[in-house]
Amino acid sequence: ELKLPTFRAHSPLLKSRRFFVDILTLLSSHCQLCPAARHLAVYLLDHFMDRYNVTTSKQLYTVAVSCLLLASKFEDREDHVPKLEQINSTRILSSQNFTLTKKELLSTELLLLEAFGWNLCLPTPAHFLDYYLLASVSQKDHHCHTWPTTCPRKTKECLKEYAHYFLEVTLQDHIFYKFQPSVVAAACVGASRICLQLSPYWTRDLQRISSYSLEHLSTCIEILLVPLFR
Repeated sequence: ELKLPTFRAHSPLLKSRRFFVDILTLLSSHCQLCPAARHLAVYLLDHFMDRYNVTTSKQLYTVAVSCLLLASKFEDREDHVPKLEQINSTRILSSQNFTLTKKELLSTELLLLEAFGWNLCLPTPAHFLDYYLLASVSQKDHHCHTWPTTCPRKTKECLKEYAHYFLEVTLQDHIFYKFQPSVVAAACVGASRICLQLSPYWTRDLQRISSYSLEHLSTCIEILLVPLFR
C-alpha cells in the first residue's frame, strides 16, 4: 500500500463520481460480489478517471462496468463474474438507453489493464478489514465503561455489521484516499466499537495487529462518524 499512487481528484467528471459508485455498488450487490471486488472496482474507476480524460457518460459507463468485470475476475469466484446479459438487463443501464457490447467491454478491459501496468494486486480497505475483525472484540470489553459484555459472540456479529456498513461508507467519498487502506479499515473497526460503546474504544490487541494507535485513526474515525451525528 506504500506504493499506491496519489489520488489527485483531477477528473473533470468528479461530480459524477457518486452516481457511478452507486452503479458499481448496485451491480456488485446484484451479482453477489465480495466486498474486495467491489472496492477494487471503485479504486480502478477512480484512479483511471484521475489519470485519463473520460468525457462522455457512455464512456464512463463502459469504463465503470469494465472495472467491475476486471475486479470480479481478480477477486471473486468465476461463477460470480457478471455476464453481459446480466449487465445489459439491469435497470441502471436500460434506464439510460445504454447497451454495452462484448467488443466494447473487452477493448476497455484491455485499456484498463495497460493503464495499470497489468497489475491488479492493489490493496483496498476491504483487504484488511476481516483480519482486524479477528481481534475486534475481547473478553475484557465493557459497555459504557461499566458492565462486561455478556455475549462476546453476539457483540462480534453486531460489530462486524457496523464495520461493513462503515466500509461501504468509505466508497461514497474520495476523501478516504487521504489515508492508507489499512488505516481506513482499522478506523471502520474503531468507529464500530465507539457506536457499540465498547470500552476501551481501541484495545491492545487491535493496536498490536494493526500497528495503529487510536490517535493514528482519530481523524478518519471522525469523518466516518459525521453522517451518524448530523
